[in-house]
Amino acid sequence: MTTTQTAQAVLDLDRWSKTFASSAAAYQKAYPYPFASFDNFLEPEAARAAMNAFPGVKDDGWIHYVHVNEKKHGLNKMDLIPEDIREVIKVLNSAPFVTALSELTGIPNLIPDPSLEGGGLHQSKRGGFLNIHADFTVHPHKRNWRRRVNVLVYLNENWQPEYRGELELWTRDMKACAQKILPVFNRCAIFNTDEDSFHGLPEPIQCPEEMTRKSIALYYFTEEQNIPHRRATNYRARPEDGSRRILIWLDKQAVSWYTSLKGWLGINDAFVSKLLNFLSGKKK
Repeated sequence: MTTTQTAQAVLDLDRWSKTFASSAAAYQKAYPYPFASFDNFLEPEAARAAMNAFPGVKDDGWIHYVHVNEKKHGLNKMDLIPEDIREVIKVLNSAPFVTALSELTGIPNLIPDPSLEGGGLHQSKRGGFLNIHADFTVHPHKRNWRRRVNVLVYLNENWQPEYRGELELWTRDMKACAQKILPVFNRCAIFNTDEDSFHGLPEPIQCPEEMTRKSIALYYFTEEQNIPHRRATNYRARPEDGSRRILIWLDKQAVSWYTSLKGWLGINDAFVSKLLNFLSGKKK
C-alpha cells in the first residue's frame, strides 16, 4: 500500500479539505472563540483500530499529571505509541492535513509538532479532571514557535452524558461556560489557542471504573519572526470554585516555574515524571 493509500485508509483528506473550507467562516466566527467539532472524523476501521490499540495507563511511557489543577495521564513517545495510532498521528501531522487546517482556522503556515510536547495520547480514569485554563503560548524547546491550534480526536465508545468529561469552552472573561463538547467516539474537536481561550474538563469524570476517557491530542504552531510572549498554562478558577481559587492560583505558579525550568534545562515531562515516581517509590 502506498503512503497516499495508507493516509486515505486513516482519513478521507479530500472530504475533510472540502469540509474545512466550507466550515471556515463559521469556525472563525464561533463563540466564545474559533472552534468546531466534527463527527465520524477518522475512517471507521482506522478509528476502531486506534481505540482498540490504546495502551493502558499502567503501560510503559505514561506521564502522570497529578496535581491541584489536573489529574490525567499522557504518552508522547512515538516509539511507545501503537502503530495503529501512530498512523493517525502521521496523517494529522502531514502537509495535506495541516494545509486544510490552515484553511479552516484562517491561520497560514501552521506547523505540526513531531515531538508531541504536552500532547500525543491523553487518558483519564474515573475521577480525572483538568481545570479551566488557557494553554502555554510558546513551544518549550522552540522559542519562536507560537502555539495556535489544538486538534483532539476522542476514542470513547458508548460514552454517556452522565459520565461527564465534556470539553468546556469558557468565555474570555471567565464568567460562564459557553460550549460543551461530549468526548464521544470518533469526534474531533478543533479550536484556536491564544492568551484567553479558556477551556478544560473541570468536573470529575464519572465513567465506570473499567473505562477511561481517551483522546489523541495534537498541537500546531506558527514560527514567528519576533519572539512571542512566553506564558505557562494559565489555570483559572470558575465563579463556583470559591476558596479553591487560592489553591488553583498557587498550583499555577508552580506550573509556571516548572515550564520555565523545562526551557532552561532542556528537560521534558517524561524525565520529571520518572523522577517523581522514583522519589515516591513507584516503579511507573
